[in-house]
Amino acid sequence: MSDCPCGSGLAFCDCCEPYISGKLVPATAEQAMRSRYSAYTRVDTAYLAASLHPSKKQEDDEKVARRWAMDSEWLGLEILSTLRGGPNDDEGVVEFVARYRTRNGQLNAHHEVSTFVKEDGRWLFTEGHAPEQHTERRASPKVGRNETCPCGSGKKYKKCCEKA
Repeated sequence: MSDCPCGSGLAFCDCCEPYISGKLVPATAEQAMRSRYSAYTRVDTAYLAASLHPSKKQEDDEKVARRWAMDSEWLGLEILSTLRGGPNDDEGVVEFVARYRTRNGQLNAHHEVSTFVKEDGRWLFTEGHAPEQHTERRASPKVGRNETCPCGSGKKYKKCCEKA
């Protein structure tokens, strides 16, 4: 028995394999996301296509998915958050990071927010996008190098706390 690639800690045969083989359907959006990741690690493009919402399918999807899956060494999946997507929901959102290494040895992290809908009892992937970037705002105005240091020393900032 081998561990499931999705990182659940369960054996593959008790985790994602029943979904990928079609014996079971994922009960949650997170299970659907985990099984899609496992399908990438196994280059199972038939499952990837079956778990993609029909309205989102494009002609080259399977070729692109196969190339990415084959050209990558999958290193792990980290689920960052889920929103809805439970057994009684009709839609859900899963934020995750999938780590992989390309053929040339470059390490990558694919950070995505994925949306799923449940139709006829099956969770289907509808879209993925990069998470929103949040801008950090300073609590106080920026101190210029030649201004008096805000620590109260009376020195110029560049001669005082900027050095620290």
